[in-house]
Amino acid sequence: MQAQTCVATMADDEWRVVNTAQGPVRGRKHPTEDIYTFYNIPYATAPVGVDKFKAPLPPPVWSEPYDAINKDVICPQVKSLFTDLIPKAVAPQENCLIANVFVPNTVHNNLSVVVNIHGGGFHIGWGNMMQYTLLMRSKDIIVVTFNYRLGAHGFLCLGTEAAPGNAGMKDQVALLRWVQKNIASFGGNPDDVTIIGQSAGSASVDLLMLSKSAEGLFHRVVPESGSNLSPFTIQSDPLENAKKYAKMLNFTNVDDMHALTEFYTTASLELLTSVTGVFGRPDLNFIFSPCVERDIGEETFLTEFPLGILKSGNYKKLPVLYGVAEMEGLMNIKYFDDWKHKMNEKFSDFLPVDLKFDSEEEKEEVAKKIRQFYFGEKQVGDEDVLKFVNYFSDVGFIHPMLWATKSHVEAGNDQIYLYEYSFIKDDAPLILHTNIRGANHNDQSMAVTDMYPPESLATPEYQKMRKIMREIWHNFIKTGKPVPEGSSLPAWPAASADRSPYMSLGQKIELRGVLQDERTRFWDDIYQRYYREPVPPPGVPPKPRSES
Repeated sequence: MQAQTCVATMADDEWRVVNTAQGPVRGRKHPTEDIYTFYNIPYATAPVGVDKFKAPLPPPVWSEPYDAINKDVICPQVKSLFTDLIPKAVAPQENCLIANVFVPNTVHNNLSVVVNIHGGGFHIGWGNMMQYTLLMRSKDIIVVTFNYRLGAHGFLCLGTEAAPGNAGMKDQVALLRWVQKNIASFGGNPDDVTIIGQSAGSASVDLLMLSKSAEGLFHRVVPESGSNLSPFTIQSDPLENAKKYAKMLNFTNVDDMHALTEFYTTASLELLTSVTGVFGRPDLNFIFSPCVERDIGEETFLTEFPLGILKSGNYKKLPVLYGVAEMEGLMNIKYFDDWKHKMNEKFSDFLPVDLKFDSEEEKEEVAKKIRQFYFGEKQVGDEDVLKFVNYFSDVGFIHPMLWATKSHVEAGNDQIYLYEYSFIKDDAPLILHTNIRGANHNDQSMAVTDMYPPESLATPEYQKMRKIMREIWHNFIKTGKPVPEGSSLPAWPAASADRSPYMSLGQKIELRGVLQDERTRFWDDIYQRYYREPVPPPGVPPKPRSES
């Protein structure tokens, strides 16, 4: 799509007006950084009522300048620990598909563009959660953040006209198309777009790389703490998940597909976001997430499962910077005192949702093998907390990322770069039942953003680490390589099919071989034998003649 060539115009030093395809938008100077901010620009329109699970509609247009200053738009979402971070005045709204654009104060055009996709398990979050003004101090990057539909609103997948699935992913594609159409007006280069994401956002950017609907809309990919092969990324059985969630909302007639469809299409978003207990599931099933769609004659996001696409090689190969934190599994540490007992009672409940077995006996046999690998023969106790962390690090993040890496390279992509982030902040809490600290889920992303602690309050060591992380990301955004020639950082080759090397980013920075080699090979064997391919939903059968 041809990008607009209108040049941003200055209203005065405080304000800037940009002419977009929808009409003029007016942003203002950031209070502390030399950038201009444009908040709350509609990039699409969310359908409402019985159509609320469908693909996004075109955005509105206007003739008078649109004041892009309202930060307080978020999509409907379940309550969570993040709820406390939402400004008190903010109320979720159904038509929440907005973009935020951050533009450096420079006369230069054709700037590199970074699009960040927020995390939150596909159920929570909003575009303005994370900000990247420190990354922008080089004045050669424009950053775009945005909202997309969440939970059932974004990821109910019935395979029907009313709820075909992947509405939240289609929102993301709509945003990337909006960037292609409009970013030149802000001074950005639509042919130089990097997509980045954390956690569910990481899984999202990794999936976008495989989707034909997003092909050509971006040019580099940075998945952080999440992979297209993570157990939580693709619904193994979307119809079963839809039934499960409906029961959580006290709807019982779940085996009647017509009734189930009517329940969802007529339910209010207040009801659909009233569920608690979406997170903290030991099998890493978040219930609603992207799905493999049925082809019902409309544009789809994904009609084949990710591993199949990777194996076929039928996708556009792009430079990828994959990163994980050393102790991703710390995200589940709050459950340890409860789950250690449940692990002793029935470890099979903790097997990831994307494994399948021919019988309960086989499932229990495999569960025993996995438990022995991590915990030995004895009962799981307080002294095993680090093994607990390793287990969830591996099943949710490290092995899926390395599995995807191997698949990419075997498909012919020689531009995959790997790292593990192990830097420990001084204020990191002690791990439960230990006297040690670790790098938690998304810590590497936090080092790049403006997140706490503020730069001025960080220790000199952490300030140095954050500077290195921003340099790595900046290098990759500009060149497709984390360490280009001439850098002072250690040389960093792309990974081979054996998943080496990776860069260890900790108190010391050094290139190493295969990340967690023994644990990775263990899970290779498990998934080779028991991987459960995700299936599309069956759709709704026609009503009997007597009901027509």
